[in-house]
Amino acid sequence: MSLQKTKGPSWNDVKAKLAAFDHAGLVGLLQALYAASKDNQALLQARLGLGEDTLKPYKAAIDRWLWPDRSLNQAPSAAKAKKVLADYRNAAGQPEELTELMVFYCERAAGFAEESGLDEESYYDALARTFEQAVRTAVALPPGRRADLLARLDLVRRRSHDFGYGVGADMDDCFIEHGFDIPAE
Repeated sequence: MSLQKTKGPSWNDVKAKLAAFDHAGLVGLLQALYAASKDNQALLQARLGLGEDTLKPYKAAIDRWLWPDRSLNQAPSAAKAKKVLADYRNAAGQPEELTELMVFYCERAAGFAEESGLDEESYYDALARTFEQAVRTAVALPPGRRADLLARLDLVRRRSHDFGYGVGADMDDCFIEHGFDIPAE
């Protein structure tokens, strides 16, 4: 006898049930979701553009995973920090703000690696991939915002030459691929 996995409700099932809700019912459901967790609050605030800095909770989470408090025995996790980027992309996905989060990710990852002497290839691979995504999205932004983000990424690129695993060279290649000159250092 083979055991069959029972499949839980799908998004289509949820959507069908939501179609029956009136306005007050939907507001009540959203209120319950909002009260249920900080992640839900951050998602709704980002999606609705509420608050002074909708990126603040996302930056705090990225910071926790990329620059952990070693005195509390916290470990870095590039994968969990990348999940924060995905969560924001799913919540609001505004290109300028998403690029800001990616640049922040790169700054914090490079800063922690520089300070701690971290020797973890997967951490550096995630940094290089996020750097490439950040450059790609930054060049698509309006010129005024693009310049600041690319200048910050250039600082990360220059700092990353001492990390090993070819991180600095990968970042140089990314800049060159997008038409930027790399001055001899």
